[in-house]
Amino acid sequence: MFAIVHMSDVVRIPPNRLTNSLKDAAVAILKEKYESMISPDVGYVIMIIDADANSVGKLVAGDGATYHKVTFKALAFYPKLQEIVEGEVVEITDFGAFVRIGPTDALLHLSQITDDYLKSDVKQGVIIANQTAKSLKIGSKLRARITAVSLGKGAAMGKIGITCRQPFLGAFEWIAEEIKKSKQSSEKKESDKKDHDKKKEGK
Repeated sequence: MFAIVHMSDVVRIPPNRLTNSLKDAAVAILKEKYESMISPDVGYVIMIIDADANSVGKLVAGDGATYHKVTFKALAFYPKLQEIVEGEVVEITDFGAFVRIGPTDALLHLSQITDDYLKSDVKQGVIIANQTAKSLKIGSKLRARITAVSLGKGAAMGKIGITCRQPFLGAFEWIAEEIKKSKQSSEKKESDKKDHDKKKEGK
């Protein structure tokens, strides 16, 4: 889930950074420190949106820089367990596929794709189901549910696991087919009910 998060920090601004405004200098330093960082508290920090730096800074003996308290807003992506996400297959491996969701990649293990027996062809960049002929390839768009989240600190990628083994999840074309079958089933039930009611009325 994407969110605007409010954060605070103390920023060290060296003399050579004070050629611009205090705010611009603070934003530039915050971008270097936080953008592309992973935090267990806020998730993946994508970009710094705005910052407000206290104009009164502190000096430290032997250091020519000034230290300023800063409050700022950042765009972050925090994957939550059981959340439904949409993404694109970016890599096929022997054990499944990596799916780009937001700013990162999630693992879709072979065992979590479908109930069918699957064959992964890394050279062709495709995963094919034996009985249903369903397939996933690089570029396939899909919908999945998050089943595992592990976020480390710093620049580590973190680990996210997803599943498509639930109704109305999987490649978009699978879902469209599922919806079509569901509608046909509902229409048939409605038609059978009407026929049954007519027969009862005719008696």
